[in-house]
Amino acid sequence: MNFKTIPLILVLSCLLAVPTSSQDNHLRQIKDKPNLIYIMVDDLGYGDLSCFGQKSFETPKIDQLAAEGMKLTDYYSGNTVCRPSRLYLWTGLDARHSPIIGNTPYALKNSDVTVAELLKEVGYTTGGVGKWALFNGEDGHPNDHGFDFWMGFLDQGRAHNFYPHYLWRNREHVPLAGNLLGPGHEPYRGRVANGRQTYSHDVMTKEALGFIRRNADNPFLLHVHWTIPHANNEGGRVWKDGMEVPSYGEFENKDWPNPEKGFAAMVTHMDRDVGKIMALLKELNIDDNTLLIFTSDNGPHHEGNHHHTFFDSNGPLKGFKRDLYEGGIRVPTIARWPGKIKAGSSSAFPAANWDWLPTACELAGSKTPKDLDGMSLIPALMGKTEKRTSPLFWIYEERRGKKTAIRLGKWKAIKNSEIGDWELYDLFQDIGEENDLAEKNPEFLEGMVRLLENG
Repeated sequence: MNFKTIPLILVLSCLLAVPTSSQDNHLRQIKDKPNLIYIMVDDLGYGDLSCFGQKSFETPKIDQLAAEGMKLTDYYSGNTVCRPSRLYLWTGLDARHSPIIGNTPYALKNSDVTVAELLKEVGYTTGGVGKWALFNGEDGHPNDHGFDFWMGFLDQGRAHNFYPHYLWRNREHVPLAGNLLGPGHEPYRGRVANGRQTYSHDVMTKEALGFIRRNADNPFLLHVHWTIPHANNEGGRVWKDGMEVPSYGEFENKDWPNPEKGFAAMVTHMDRDVGKIMALLKELNIDDNTLLIFTSDNGPHHEGNHHHTFFDSNGPLKGFKRDLYEGGIRVPTIARWPGKIKAGSSSAFPAANWDWLPTACELAGSKTPKDLDGMSLIPALMGKTEKRTSPLFWIYEERRGKKTAIRLGKWKAIKNSEIGDWELYDLFQDIGEENDLAEKNPEFLEGMVRLLENG
């Protein structure tokens, strides 16, 4: 292909426009710096919430979140696996300009500017709970990268275990009572507990609620990075069930395999705790001044003896975790801000988690760094006219090879290996990516690829 012969204007002219309702300044009525809460759960698929089509179990609290806010139907994770997705979220950069494109170990460096650092500079108290994944034992600690408070896992692998010996509160270990590593745990890298008493998710949720209470009188940024419903991969090998929950609850007597009971119990456990956060915001009278976004770090998993097909976790989408088809990266996302975001609304604006940093900076009144890949989502959240001014790019590479994807308006191009051919899909007509249009649109596809190469 001779990419230099394809006019970029031909491609850029196809960027998606979102319907308009008003041209007013979208921040004119925002008088105070809002509180910002970003909930990112782990391996939740596009079809795993009842408000996104799940039929086997219900998620009433998250459904309420959607009824009171906006469903973002075309929102994407940063990557199709954990660590890079978190890195892109923190920094506002996509795979083209980041140091990792897979789950390669990486610790944040001083040169990596995070959303927490930027908001801290303009008076925000910053906190987080859950999985961090960007610490190597010496460098990359969240307290060194803008977070006043962090409670949870610093190491990505240890976050597989829902019953660990301890969690981190800032730089200190907090022991979790009654959690003991099982016999023969060494081959499983200390990630399998035999004694299970204190559920780490519940500890982290309590800490998140405490952070909100302590900081209700001043603007705060809170990241809630729950590990639910990720599997304990190693536990799945030992116990044949990696979906670790205190109880199967209402699913105990279902005629389902135990890992599927555990998965459903995990998601409904998480749903209950989203409800706790919403209730606390109302109790503290800060609901109307808090933007809350709920999303996932990538698509659904097929691990711990749970099968993503059992509950149709990817819904109408093709693929799952570690794919760059829509099922691996398009994630169920909701934004709620009473009085600002229209209740019960929906937006098909193409967005990705690297848009969070510029969005948060605009709301907080912080200077937004130059040369970001993300853009502010405030116009889209407020229902204003807006075009995506840049395509969305993904690159994923691990031992199975390299995959690349581009979204431009309604178009999605994907290449599943270095030697494979590009595929092209019209997502408006073919959300399941079944009808490859590459042969019918060679010049347009070449132009999309050239956008990637021009980086």
